[in-house]
Amino acid sequence: MHKFRLLADTLREQGILTDDNQHTPEPLSLAVLMAAHDKQYVHRFIRGELTAKEEKDIGLPWSEWLVERTLRAVSGTILTSQLALQHGLACHLAGGTHHAHPDRGAGFCIFNDLAVAALNLINTHKAKKVLILDCDVHQGDGTIAFFPDHANIVPVSWHCEENYPNIKQTAGVNIAIPKGADDQTYLDILKRTLPDILAQHQADFVFYDAGADVHQDDRLGHVKLSDQGMLARDKYVIESCLDMGIPTACVIGGGYDRQEEQVAWRHSLLHQAAHQIWQTHSYIKHHKTLFY
Repeated sequence: MHKFRLLADTLREQGILTDDNQHTPEPLSLAVLMAAHDKQYVHRFIRGELTAKEEKDIGLPWSEWLVERTLRAVSGTILTSQLALQHGLACHLAGGTHHAHPDRGAGFCIFNDLAVAALNLINTHKAKKVLILDCDVHQGDGTIAFFPDHANIVPVSWHCEENYPNIKQTAGVNIAIPKGADDQTYLDILKRTLPDILAQHQADFVFYDAGADVHQDDRLGHVKLSDQGMLARDKYVIESCLDMGIPTACVIGGGYDRQEEQVAWRHSLLHQAAHQIWQTHSYIKHHKTLFY
């Protein structure tokens, strides 16, 4: 949990996060949350009524603080989507809880911020078609479970084929990354698949889950990207979307290391990539600030 604070500290030290571009999300509307998630599950989590097995599957002990933090993080992804619509590109310092299913949590994920925010864009008519581009090392199985056949929300997952979850979802678009893939292998797969996906679906909004658990030193990753490889991945995905004029909202996804400062640094690569693009890309160059 400390990685979130450390990420903010790291970005301030880099001069990327400032008082001028920092935004704090409002409390989350439960109506918006329950438009995606099972109402009983939402109520039971908020009240601390999950079973021992449900808590074990999530991997986090319940507390009132966890409720507040969880709801605020989902609200943050919604805010990020709103800022992306306004400015072309925005990044969240949290988000990417893609293992949460409609009626249960799993893998450190309680509510699925990507699913909630994507459905909110469709329901409020702010987008007609949303692509969820998930480059976390683990399959976004929960996100796929929300939208197995939704015409206007398409989950796409690039994930290590030999990793959690053991049982993979088959809906959506799934691209397997081989165990042990290095920078070149990973980027070759991404560049071979992403352009066709963007061209085929013609979305008018993108969520990008830039999981840092693809890093070569991640405890749970099983692929071998370097810092430079992660930065190249993030720049390629974001630029590919912006080149097509698609507003893009970015979330950080997973990242695991006993040295949380290292995890925070790896997550900051997403924001470094976005910051570099912000300064040069023609789609957004007329804006003065990048919002987080």
